[in-house]
Amino acid sequence: MAPPRDFYADLGVPRTASQDEIQRAYRRLARRYHPDVNKSPEAEERFKDASEAYSVLSDPEQRRRYDAFGPDFRRVPEDVDPETWARARTGAGRARTGAGAAGGFGGIDFEDLFGDVFAGRRAGARRTPYGGGWGPMPGADQEAQVELSVAEAYRGTRRQLTISGPEGTRTVEVNIPAGVTDGQRIRLAGQGGHGTDGGPSGDLYLVVSIRPDERYRVEGRDIFLRLPVAPWEAALGTTVPLETPGGEAKVKVPAGSSSGRRLRLRGRGLPNPRGAPGDLFAEIQTVVPPHLTDEERRLFERLAAVSTFDPRERR
Repeated sequence: MAPPRDFYADLGVPRTASQDEIQRAYRRLARRYHPDVNKSPEAEERFKDASEAYSVLSDPEQRRRYDAFGPDFRRVPEDVDPETWARARTGAGRARTGAGAAGGFGGIDFEDLFGDVFAGRRAGARRTPYGGGWGPMPGADQEAQVELSVAEAYRGTRRQLTISGPEGTRTVEVNIPAGVTDGQRIRLAGQGGHGTDGGPSGDLYLVVSIRPDERYRVEGRDIFLRLPVAPWEAALGTTVPLETPGGEAKVKVPAGSSSGRRLRLRGRGLPNPRGAPGDLFAEIQTVVPPHLTDEERRLFERLAAVSTFDPRERR
């Protein structure tokens, strides 16, 4: 049997990593292994592993339970003490197994170890052929990956998702709110796995990834794009139209703008339902005509003759 995966190792971070370090590690792996940019057979599995690890470690409560219970964190009842669970696991590993073992698992009676926690759950509960009888048990939380374009992340969208679980395969229709960010987890209460014996359903978590775009680059809620301008526009200044995820905007190019200069449009990045939206940054890129007319060539030659500007001079 393969050893259980280590979510920290999947992201390449230590167990002491901060939330920022975990997010940076996930983004680095996503850029490398995302199926849209890496077509190797191993890339998709590597991306899925990194996404699952990030979905757990980026959530403080899930990370706390993972650190306490390891691979068992999803099936351990909420009110079980980590030390008691570790004692049970250690005892089970030492005890003999087989049909003659007492108490249900590896010769260890969980009722003796967990006391009232398990005894209370068994009181009046329906027993199963396997010695169960936990009473109402909540369904498992489930996760689904949702890949969005920059425009969909900006405006929001609606998706049909196919979810696979122990109960089989089902289709759910979900609303993605405007302004979601790369790596964000969206909780849909009660949309996860079904509970047993009347227990509540688990939650469904959507893990968002924003698809790489030829025009836009997204960092958090800020959006970056290139703004091509002609040499005379950069030298003299102008106002040009700019296509953004939210529609067309006008941007003023100051006179004397060189390539690489960033023009900031406040509030034109990804929306934020709980605060200030991100900004949009247009990065100037001076583009020279690939073919000159005779008149254009004469004008450039005249400019070269009269200008004292040296772009290589230190300033």
